[in-house]
Amino acid sequence: MTATAPLRAPPPTKRTSRASARKKALLKTGALQNAILNSANFSSIATDEKGVIQLFNVGAERMLGYSAEEVVDRITPADISDPQEMIAHAAALSAELGTTIAPGFEALVYKASRTIEDIYELTYIRKDGTRFPAVVSVTALRDGDMAIIGYLLIGTDNSARKHERNKVEAILTDARALAEKANVAKSEFLSSMSHELRSPLNAILGFAQLMESDTPAPTPAQAESIIQILNAGWYLLELINEILDLATIESGKLTMSVEPVPLNELLLECHSMIEPLAQRRGIRMSVPHCDAPYCVNADRTRIKQVLINLLSNAIKYNRPGGSVAVHCTANASGRVRITVTDTGAGLPAEKLAQLFQPFNRLGQEVNGEEGTGIGLVVSKRLVELMDGTIGVESTIGTGSAFWVELLPTAPLALPAAAGGETAAPESAAAAPAGVRTILYVEDNTANLQLVERLIGRRNDLRMLSAVDGNRGVELARTSLPDVILMDINLPGISGIEALKILRNDQATAHIPVVALSANAMASDIAKGKDAGFFRYLTKPIKVSDFMHALNEALAFAESTDAPAQ
Repeated sequence: MTATAPLRAPPPTKRTSRASARKKALLKTGALQNAILNSANFSSIATDEKGVIQLFNVGAERMLGYSAEEVVDRITPADISDPQEMIAHAAALSAELGTTIAPGFEALVYKASRTIEDIYELTYIRKDGTRFPAVVSVTALRDGDMAIIGYLLIGTDNSARKHERNKVEAILTDARALAEKANVAKSEFLSSMSHELRSPLNAILGFAQLMESDTPAPTPAQAESIIQILNAGWYLLELINEILDLATIESGKLTMSVEPVPLNELLLECHSMIEPLAQRRGIRMSVPHCDAPYCVNADRTRIKQVLINLLSNAIKYNRPGGSVAVHCTANASGRVRITVTDTGAGLPAEKLAQLFQPFNRLGQEVNGEEGTGIGLVVSKRLVELMDGTIGVESTIGTGSAFWVELLPTAPLALPAAAGGETAAPESAAAAPAGVRTILYVEDNTANLQLVERLIGRRNDLRMLSAVDGNRGVELARTSLPDVILMDINLPGISGIEALKILRNDQATAHIPVVALSANAMASDIAKGKDAGFFRYLTKPIKVSDFMHALNEALAFAESTDAPAQ
């Protein structure tokens, strides 16, 4: 066999020879070293292995105000750095590494001694005591045996960059403040808008209800017109409520009262509320009792709102003669799932992806179904505020299943009535032989006329009225009515201020005061209840709710020992 010649490196080309020559020349003349040492834009500080400064270049002198003679062989870089930062840096390293790192130079170079480089921000202290932010790169210097012989710290003044960063942060802070201010302004505007819309709507719905139940009864044509007015009015009120709900949630001002809610009881309430709609549409409802006495952590009012929304959608977007079923199950994640299943047309995947977008009705508006496209958005936000989740599964031609999952709690122990009997609901007291007086404090003429018509239907009642808070208080003191109806936004003094005056007067403190207000946001209602109103009714009023609250107030007034007149 022929011996194979050993491999040899290819002869150097002219290009590599020239580069090698330039490199040698550069190192030989010390041009690179001089450029580093004499750079005025970067501080270069070299130390020995113990951290004592051995080299202090022109940039370091300019940046820190010391001459090289003042620091070489005298101090460490830690001595010209913020001591509190050194302590904090050492504490962070100690926690990270599970060992004790002493503050000072050791904390500066610990990572660099184990890795190639360490870069961080610190505060340098000049000779005159002034401070400035710097970005410093720390590199370990090693000999041929890889033993550490010192450290190199190359730094740059970070003042301009930090100033710009602070400026940006200030701009962002101002922007956040403006956004919060805008949110507050939006909430106030929506609250005001709610009041302005509800006041005329109260007259529209109130007088339409009066006409509907008037004597003699309206003609069939008139009755049809009244029904159209009422349907449109209640629908407009629903739109106002949904928009205000969404605005309140997005502003972060919605408060939740989370408590244990028994699902059997809740579903029974939802079923009774939604059954009339199902009957009108010819939809079969199946809302069985849950197999187990599930209780969930939820805001009772808000979870009912969510379920009513899901049930009404399942009815409205169902097929003729279809069905809606509700099921409760406990899943593997330990949550309770409430599922509302319909037999509608189902939704394709692309529409499912758009389902929880505000004001997106997925083309249903062409089918003549009323809606805003924000009911599901509000439901999703409400469920999430209760630490729950909401979702949907749908099959084209089969139907959809919307589900809500909530955290369970221990079942509530509901006490049984004594003797096994169920307590009868409390009824209003019978009217006495004499006529009782109702005082209504209201500045809106249409609202005054509406309530006057309602009171006029009863022979046992008479109504007095005042158009501002001060006159209302005076009239209450002189006439001592059995019940006071009070608007909130009044000329002179507000309804809440008038209530305080009446409560502080021994002659009127016993009189139940019912609020009738267009201030219908949750915060307004809570404020009214905290003020001490007997009941808080929002405009537009429902005649049945109004009469029920009035009867309760009259019964309370009769049972209360009033001062002698």
